[in-house]
Order: sequence, then structure tokens, then C-alpha cells
Amino acid sequence: MSTLTVTTANVNGLRAATGKGYVEWLAATTADVVCLQEVRAEPEQLADHVRAPEGWHVLWAPSVAKGRAGVALLSRDEPQAQRIGFGSDEFDVTGRYAEIDLPGLTVASLYLPSGEVGTPRQEEKERFQAEFLDHLKALRERAAGDGREVLVCGDWNIAHQEADLKNWRTNRKNSGFLPEERAWLSRVLDEAAYVDVVRRLHPDVEGPYSWWSYRGRAFDNDSGWRIDYQMATPGLAAKATSAMVERAATHPERWSDHAPVTVTFEL
Repeated sequence: MSTLTVTTANVNGLRAATGKGYVEWLAATTADVVCLQEVRAEPEQLADHVRAPEGWHVLWAPSVAKGRAGVALLSRDEPQAQRIGFGSDEFDVTGRYAEIDLPGLTVASLYLPSGEVGTPRQEEKERFQAEFLDHLKALRERAAGDGREVLVCGDWNIAHQEADLKNWRTNRKNSGFLPEERAWLSRVLDEAAYVDVVRRLHPDVEGPYSWWSYRGRAFDNDSGWRIDYQMATPGLAAKATSAMVERAATHPERWSDHAPVTVTFEL
């Protein structure tokens, strides 16, 4: 039996993270696939050892808007195929989504828009959600027809349940915990039939949180949000054996306001 370990991490600007410990983290990780979000850089803006790290095949999907968004996928095995975007006229150039095919598996890196209530950013988030749900359904159906599993990793920018953020009572009217956003994520699990792998393995816990504001003492108080998910088709989800948030030991050791979320599957 073989294992597959996948990590998702919002790096909050890869150039900044590079100087704070990302390179050392990548060198030490045992992951087979790493999904990055909020890269916020063109590949040519990155140092050679970051753009093309030894031992990894990398797919970069930057945004046409300079310094914004951007996702990437790093895999130790060379992908059989790779794609940027999901067939959206509006969003395929915004650095929000990319996917690779490995044997029997499609892995995707997602950076869903963050939104802000009462602004065009929230309307953008809603448009993305509508198109992306259709893509998730079609992707699962295509994969099933090909005998493949799917794993969509990334920053979904929605806390699904009250257990997914510390201060849920005061965030009920804020983007990221709006009733309609939470209902949409429920549709991903129900209609599109994906499984929240971390929650499946940790069903009765608060968190584990993956994002903490840099403001105040949110990290020290573990006053966080769980918004970084690994969403898998049921067959793959059933093979997940462990899931963990790689939370830094101390605030100064953080290289992003998010922490990597790592899942291991026994294939």
C-alpha cells in the first residue's frame, strides 16, 4: 500500500514568505503535492530556488492583476496533464484555480475570493461561487467516468460551521461566515458530493483553525478561522488516515497568516 501526502498553504505573498521560513519548510516537508495560494508574484519575480525548487514539478497560475491572488501546484511526480482555470471567461486569468492530473487523481489549488459585505468584492465572490459549483460537479462526474478521484485544496474563504471559527457570534454578518456562503459550502458537500477531509477525521473539535489575523493576539489566543480545506471525492476521502494543521510554535515563527494543512491518504 502506498501513501499520498498533500499540503495546502496560503502563503500570503510568496516573496515575503520566502524570507520568513517558507523555503526551509518546503525543504523539510514530506508532502508529495503542495498547493499554494495568494502567491502574489509572477514566476520571473521569484528567486530561482523558489521558482524551480529542486525535486519538484511546478505549475504557476498568476493573476493578470499584478500583486494579487495567484495559485501554484508543486508535485514530486511529473503531472500527466495540467490546466489553469475552469473554463470561466471572468476568472480564468485571475490566479484563482489550477489543477494537475496524477495517476488516478486530479489535484487542484483554489483561492476563492474573500469578499466584503456591501461591496463589489462580495458580488465577485458570489459570481465565482456560482460558476465554481458547476465546475466542481462537472469535474467529479468526468473523473468518475475516467475512474479518477478529485482533491480540491485551498483557501475557500468561508468558515462552514460554528466550530470553524472562534468568534462566530460576532461574525454572522461578515463575509466568510454569511448564511448564504455557508449554505453554498453545504451545496459543495451535498449536491457536488465532496467530503471535507479534515472535518471527517476531526468531527467533534473546535477548528482546527488554519488562519489567524495578524492584528492583536489572535494567534496566541488561538482565535482563528478554519477556511483552508481539502475537499475530496468520497472514494479518496475514505482513504484519508491523518490530517493536521502545521501551526507554528510561536508567533515569530509564522511565515504566513495561514498555516499549512496536511492530509495523508493510504492508497
